[in-house]
Amino acid sequence: MTSQIKTLLLLALLTGLLVAMGGLLGGKTGIVIALALALIMNVGSYWYSDKIVLSMYNARELAYEDAPMLHTMVAELAAAAQIPVPRLCIVPEEAPNAFATGRDPEHGVVAVTEGIMRLLSPEELRGVLAHEIGHIANRDILIQTIAGVMASALISLANMMQFTAIFGMGRSEEEGGGNVFTSLLLALLAPVAAGIIQMAISRSREYLADDSGARFCGQPAALADALEKLSTWNQRVPMQQGNASTAEMFIVAPLFGGGMANLFSTHPPVEERIARLRAMR
Repeated sequence: MTSQIKTLLLLALLTGLLVAMGGLLGGKTGIVIALALALIMNVGSYWYSDKIVLSMYNARELAYEDAPMLHTMVAELAAAAQIPVPRLCIVPEEAPNAFATGRDPEHGVVAVTEGIMRLLSPEELRGVLAHEIGHIANRDILIQTIAGVMASALISLANMMQFTAIFGMGRSEEEGGGNVFTSLLLALLAPVAAGIIQMAISRSREYLADDSGARFCGQPAALADALEKLSTWNQRVPMQQGNASTAEMFIVAPLFGGGMANLFSTHPPVEERIARLRAMR
């Protein structure tokens, strides 16, 4: 099953959860209200996502004369991906990492940390840039925004369901609504389910960006080597400005936890990503 099909199925599952919760809450009205609120919040975030994230990490735009090799790489990879050349920014962080943002390919931004510039060879850095351009070309930010809208709507509905279940304002079982216990249980579990689905979507898009990046740069082994270095060094040099809400944007997870915490990582296991890349020809 391809990453695109998996993503569509996961988005459909989020939609199904919305419908189920709306039925328990009292019909279509609750869904419409919650979706409207979520859309207002998320559309604003979508239009200004690049400015918000770049500001969060104190990123500044790189002029061509500051990093001519980097600009040349980005321009060549954008041509291979058949997208407009993204803006290039630098993040004042020792932790080696990179991310892409922007609502569509016409407004794409690739950001790299100061640490990654010092750690990777030119071939490895080109592989990382290709991965991020893969995210832009595949419109991953749009997909994750849609998932965010649905997840926010689920959380809004969950809050409404808790209130109506406790105060007896929901539909009765005779009217086709669920009982208090069912409503409370679903209200508690739905946000967790939404988070897991978002995590699965993020993991699926990482694999797709690896595949696209390997194709754009023509050196999957270089991208694999870069991932291996980044994974090791990010555990040694934690990101000072790390924010859990943006962890999924980076090429490797900037926030770490051992044991069970890895099950809830927004990224697939680095070892699997490396093995997939090294198996490519």
